[in-house]
Amino acid sequence: MAKEVDLSSRDWCDLVFEGKNKDFGAYVIRTESAKRHNKAVLWTIIGAILFGLLAFGFVKANQYLEERRLAAQGEQEEVLIDMSQEAEEPEPENERVEPEKPILKEEVLQSVKVTELAIVEDEKVKKEDEIKTQDELKETETAFGQKDNKEGTEDRNVTKTLKDEVVVEKPVEKPKEVKEEVFRSVEQMPQFPGGEAALMKYLQSHINYPPMAAENNVQGRVVVQFVVDKTGKVGEVKVVRSVDKDLDKEAVRVCKSLPKFTPGRQNGQAVSVWYTLPVTFKLQGTN
Repeated sequence: MAKEVDLSSRDWCDLVFEGKNKDFGAYVIRTESAKRHNKAVLWTIIGAILFGLLAFGFVKANQYLEERRLAAQGEQEEVLIDMSQEAEEPEPENERVEPEKPILKEEVLQSVKVTELAIVEDEKVKKEDEIKTQDELKETETAFGQKDNKEGTEDRNVTKTLKDEVVVEKPVEKPKEVKEEVFRSVEQMPQFPGGEAALMKYLQSHINYPPMAAENNVQGRVVVQFVVDKTGKVGEVKVVRSVDKDLDKEAVRVCKSLPKFTPGRQNGQAVSVWYTLPVTFKLQGTN
C-alpha cells in the first residue's frame, strides 16, 4: 500500500523543488499555502459563528418585542373600563322669564255729553251749564266730546278686545352644544413623536418621584387614560388604576405635559381617541 503523502508538507516542497531555483517565488508560495488555508478556514468558522449569533439575537429580539406587545395589549384590555356611561350632569333648566306685559293704549269709546234743560233762576245757573252760541261751541273742545273723539272708536267690541289682548314672547332656546365623539379604537391610533421608546424615555426624564411616597417605599404601576384630540393635543386625563394618591397626581401631571401626538385617524379623518398609558414608579435599588 502506497504511503500517504502530505502535499502541504515542507518535505514534499523540498522534494519537488530539489535542484531548482527556490528563490523564484513559487517555492515560498507553496510552503506558505498551508497557513493560508488554515487562516481561511478559521475566518470562515468565525464568520459563521458571528452570523449565527446575529441571527439568534434577531430572533430573540423579535420574540421579546412580540411578548411585550402581547403583554401590553392584554394589560390594556384588562384595565380598559368603559367610562362613556358616566352620568351626565343635568343641564340647568332655563328659567322661565315672564315677559313684561305691554301697556296697551285703550281705545276710548266715543261719547257725547248731553245737557239736560231745566228752568231755574238766573242766580242758580252755573257758568259751565249756560247755553253757548255756535261760535263759542266751535272755539271750545268740551262740546260733544270732541277732544276725546279724535282718537276714539265707536266699536265697543274693539275696545274690549284690546283690553284683553296680551302679547307673550316665546323664550329663545339656546342651541345645544354638540359633544365631539371620542373613539376608543380607530384604524390608526395616535403616535408619540419617536414611537413608544421615545415616550418611555420622556416619562423617565420628567417624572418627579413624590417625596412622601419615596419615604414610605410606595411603588407600583398607575394606569392613566387621556384623550388625544384631532389636533394631537392631550385633553382630559383620568386614572383608571390607582396605586397611591401622590403617585396618581404625578402620573396625571406628566401626562398633561406630554407634547403633541400624531392624531389618530378613522376613515382618513383625524379624530379624538382615548389613549391608555401605564406609568411605572419604581425606586432605585429595589428588586
